[in-house]
Amino acid sequence: MELTGTSFIGRSRGAAGNPAGQAITAATGEPLAPVYQAASPEETARALELAATAFPVYAALPGKTRGAFLRAIAAEIEAIADALAARGVLETGLPEARLRGETGRTTGQLRMFAALIEEGSWVDARIEHAQPDRQPAPKPDLRSMLRPLGPVAVFCASNFPLAFSVAGGDTASALAAGCPVVVIAHHSHPGVAELVGGAVVRAAEATGMPEGVFSLLYGGGRKVGQTVVAHPVIQAVGFTGSRAGGTALMATAAARPQPIPVYAEMSSINPVVILEGALRRGGKALATAFYQSLTLGVGQFCTNPGLVFLAGETTDEFLSALTELTTAGTPGTMLNPAICQAYAGATSALAIQPGVSTLARAGAPCGNGQGAPAVFLTDIATFRANPALQHEMFGPATLVVTGTTAEILETIPALEGQLTATIHGTDEELAAHPGLVAALERRAGRLIFNGFPTGVEVCSSMVHGGPYPATSDGRSSSVGTLAIHRFTRPVAYQSFPAAALPPELRDDNPLAIRRLVDGNPG
Repeated sequence: MELTGTSFIGRSRGAAGNPAGQAITAATGEPLAPVYQAASPEETARALELAATAFPVYAALPGKTRGAFLRAIAAEIEAIADALAARGVLETGLPEARLRGETGRTTGQLRMFAALIEEGSWVDARIEHAQPDRQPAPKPDLRSMLRPLGPVAVFCASNFPLAFSVAGGDTASALAAGCPVVVIAHHSHPGVAELVGGAVVRAAEATGMPEGVFSLLYGGGRKVGQTVVAHPVIQAVGFTGSRAGGTALMATAAARPQPIPVYAEMSSINPVVILEGALRRGGKALATAFYQSLTLGVGQFCTNPGLVFLAGETTDEFLSALTELTTAGTPGTMLNPAICQAYAGATSALAIQPGVSTLARAGAPCGNGQGAPAVFLTDIATFRANPALQHEMFGPATLVVTGTTAEILETIPALEGQLTATIHGTDEELAAHPGLVAALERRAGRLIFNGFPTGVEVCSSMVHGGPYPATSDGRSSSVGTLAIHRFTRPVAYQSFPAAALPPELRDDNPLAIRRLVDGNPG
């Protein structure tokens, strides 16, 4: 597929004449053709009009039909895996193996949602039969299930050009729910976005989807994205990015005459609590595993372990090994210059905080677009007295905080909301400190024992969310089958004739799905 630099407006392409910039080679800063054109106001309006028209048609399609569409997207993406890897390496600086792995994750989650909606029980169908003779008042026939919200705006993420972008988890779950999607491309990887956008459009055409079920717009969050979110057609938003970007979209959505939900994944430092038992098992091995997690992907994961609470008296081996590893570490190419500069600013700001020392670093925070690993050290009294020490450093840096287990337990409630929280220790320590688990549970969406937060399994039980500011709505997940519920709402049908009910709610259960009937599974 030849890249043209224009938006996908349903099945049509946007026009030239409104340059919005072009991608750069992450490793060298050299520009990459083509120049991308921002969607005009007319093109944006057309994409939204098409989405509105497509919604009632697409929402009414059987789960098996929508599932075939998702499977076709996956197949189209696999067909261009080589092109995605080649362009992705240039635009993001990520290694080819990472991009190919992310391609597999993207196609895998598309097929996961396809299987979910093809089976059909996800709609949570509930049936309560009428009791006309009930006293003191008759009971009506009531049936309910989840229904799609409407067209959804999806913002691509800088750090996941595939799995959290054009056909990533937000798009896959929204399409699975029955919602058309209008995607806003990220300026860091517009070529990858165009390649994937073409794959989605080809799949839509091949499976007979209504025009407008998918559009891809260039122009960025401020130029185009805010316009899309403010438009009355859009009924929900999926976003992965900075706290500033997420809160700006939340404000726009809340200011609409009809406010809508924004499911924004934003800021998280993912605390790791290391207890004495883990240190006694082997501080050097633990430091090595921690360092690998910290520097994976140059630290550019939303689950990067940016805060360590270190308890106990045998900390020397862990700190010494972590210092040695970090000092000998190699800077890595970051996703774009803005992220690299932000990383440099965040680490420099932390380094000059009172009571904070630089334990080790591998070089300048940001040089030639490369971020260097860094580890900082403080005590728990200093940490508790200075809220600035909780700020996210998006890159391969962490803050180690020393204190007793009791002090750590007292500190956790003051942490902001997190995507993950980790405990390293023994089974006996875990059993001896139930309050620690309970405190972390109130602060994070996923708890890990004797592991590391980087690496998010895509499955039905995964929770990738957490209290604000990790996400805008801690009741949701952006990974796994739970993600589909963000783009639905429950609807009840009272005293409807059988012929007018959705198949999921009919007494004969033609789809053979699991349901709750008169309070009993059936």
